[in-house]
Amino acid sequence: MAKIDEYEQTLRAQEDWQPFLLEKSGLPGPRGNIELAMAFSRVGSLPDFQKLLAENPPDLAPVNSPREFLAFCGAVGLGRCLAAGDMQQIKPLRALANDPRWRTREAVCMALQQWGDVNMDALVEEMKAWAGGSLLEQRAAAAAICEPRLLKEDHHAEPVLGILERITAAIATCEQRKTDDFSALRKGLAYCWSVAIAAYPQQGKPVFEKWLNHHDKDVRWILKQNLSKNRLVKMDANWVAKCARSLEEGSNLG
Repeated sequence: MAKIDEYEQTLRAQEDWQPFLLEKSGLPGPRGNIELAMAFSRVGSLPDFQKLLAENPPDLAPVNSPREFLAFCGAVGLGRCLAAGDMQQIKPLRALANDPRWRTREAVCMALQQWGDVNMDALVEEMKAWAGGSLLEQRAAAAAICEPRLLKEDHHAEPVLGILERITAAIATCEQRKTDDFSALRKGLAYCWSVAIAAYPQQGKPVFEKWLNHHDKDVRWILKQNLSKNRLVKMDANWVAKCARSLEEGSNLG
């Protein structure tokens, strides 16, 4: 039996889920118990998820604490509701994308990806709107759609790459570069391009190449980080080397 199935079975036998969730949260620690959160999303209902979120705000459930895991589970659960067709959960998930806790923000991406598993067209369309939102909403949009398991259909290539281009262009004009929110967005884009290009090399390569001569230092850092990812080297090592040279030459010219 898979771990997630074991957790689901255990949770269904509990009268009060919270002690078990806290005990098995994995927090504080380097990795929260993602399998348990996914299992809880199968067992709980919308009122359960809403209660966990309401009772565990950032001031009472700080980052990396066991209580943050309860909020994490609540956010992941909203994704299960969204995937089942409850579009009213988009608004609270977008609000949670701005949560100061990075783990909770990751739960939002997991929630959105559950939606993408059943309706990638709808996810991409909604992420176009988030791509014009706050820095953390932009980060959520990029991270949500740049998941290998979701990038299977060719018709998603253009809108996915378009979202990445829009967010990258916003990076170049951002005036909030010393903020934690900007740092989170920058780090997210440091891998998202590589995922999209690996999924859609024919469409992704020329779009990426257009940015290689861009003068902005943060854009150039993002490009360099993506070129260092093994998924791109495995895809086309010669192309990666060519892009890296072009990026370096542009830096020298600057």
